[in-house]
Amino acid sequence: MNDTGFKHAKILIVDDQQFNINLLEIILKREGFKYLFSTMNPLETQALLVELDPDIVLLDLHMPVMDGIKVLEMIREQTDEDSYLPVLVLTADITADAKKRTLEAGANDFLTKPFDLTEVILRINNLLKTRYLHLQLQHHNSNLEGRVRERMDELRQAKTEILQLLGRASEYRDDMTGQHTHRVGQLAGLIAARLGLPEEQVQMIEMAAPLHDIGKIGIPDEVLLKPGRFEPHEFERMKAHTAIGASILEGSYFTILKIAGLIACSHHEKWDGTGYPHGLSGEDIPVEARIVALADFYDALTHERPYKKAWTHQEAIDEVLRQRGFHFDPLIVDVFIHLFQEHEAVI
Repeated sequence: MNDTGFKHAKILIVDDQQFNINLLEIILKREGFKYLFSTMNPLETQALLVELDPDIVLLDLHMPVMDGIKVLEMIREQTDEDSYLPVLVLTADITADAKKRTLEAGANDFLTKPFDLTEVILRINNLLKTRYLHLQLQHHNSNLEGRVRERMDELRQAKTEILQLLGRASEYRDDMTGQHTHRVGQLAGLIAARLGLPEEQVQMIEMAAPLHDIGKIGIPDEVLLKPGRFEPHEFERMKAHTAIGASILEGSYFTILKIAGLIACSHHEKWDGTGYPHGLSGEDIPVEARIVALADFYDALTHERPYKKAWTHQEAIDEVLRQRGFHFDPLIVDVFIHLFQEHEAVI
């Protein structure tokens, strides 16, 4: 921006001598500055900063009631650290101590009276140029932050959709609607929240739970879609979906996929140690897997599959209660029952 672009800048003059104010106004008007404001009472400075939001302050150093140092300190306290409000001190005090104290208090530049008129204009233009560059940088950074936030939102949405699609793909062969994984994720999130887990962990569980059966991708149709009970060798093939799922998800850098791997591997473990694939028991089973185990069990019972008819909600609840302390963590069962009693329609 060239100097002509500064003529719309708002300039605030704080000086206890009317002559000095008049002189500065004459100089500035000759240079084309249009918006000039002044006060001879330094106590009015704070209110004027709020009212005018000036682009630069021209400040006298020695004034009654409140000297320039205190005005400077007040300006710096009132203005945001990220904002750049330049202050040019104009004073007859030519001592080195005065200049040092002034600059330490936050002045951006310092001129002694009587001052050279050309130098005053040059100093003001330089400070305004710096201010406008700072404002442009702030605007650019704000736009950049907005674009970054927008991009991050897009990435989060993409991650969520990818997880949902993977979960749907894992269920597509034995649940054509693909809704089982979605329901399990929602119910697991409700249980996790009621357990009092941290909000971030609750969200992770809800998003990771739909991948609990991703290992079914590796199970042949004649086993996966078989109506009726499995033969022992078929059940062994079916159990392999936990290891397959863990293998698919292992080694991921992302926390949510690490959690999904834990769930895929351990959601068929049982509280009493009779589950698979590792026979874990009690709290050795990751809490995420314990939660999803119950959510998966309840949803599978209450919806029709190629090999079974749907149970009623009450039949499923009764079975969950029978499995308390055997298949399922007793605390998670209790939380689930309370949820069901309070929000039966939702569940």
